[in-house]
Amino acid sequence: MVTIKEIEADSLAELNELYRELTGSLTDPGKLAEAFATIKADSRYILLGAYVDGELLGSMMGIVCQDLVGDCRPFMVIENVVVSSRARRQGLGKQLMDAIEKIAHERDCYYIILVSGEKRKEAHVFYEKMGYRDEKVEGYRKHLSSH
Repeated sequence: MVTIKEIEADSLAELNELYRELTGSLTDPGKLAEAFATIKADSRYILLGAYVDGELLGSMMGIVCQDLVGDCRPFMVIENVVVSSRARRQGLGKQLMDAIEKIAHERDCYYIILVSGEKRKEAHVFYEKMGYRDEKVEGYRKHLSSH
């Protein structure tokens, strides 16, 4: 049975394994726990998990951002979308997206944005099936070095 719910601290080891599938490396568990505590204390962050029979097999994070233009409605940014390779094509990603979109509606978000790596073609097909459109905008990222 699939359950979509907010992730709690007792799932951090499983979350770290999902992130390894996404990024190719594990996150330092101490840093992960510290960042998780910060996120849990801030209501603008939504960290959802897809649990199958109690096992975390999918996750995504939504961040509600207040806008200052037009009607000044917030928008949502989605990051770190991942479903375990062991559980793909079972509807977990769709259930996660539906749940985060419901929250975005509840919080009066005007739109949702997400970016996906250029080479993640399978994910792009999924996002388009979920109603997201490739709007041909240029995305830029600058990695900041540690001081």
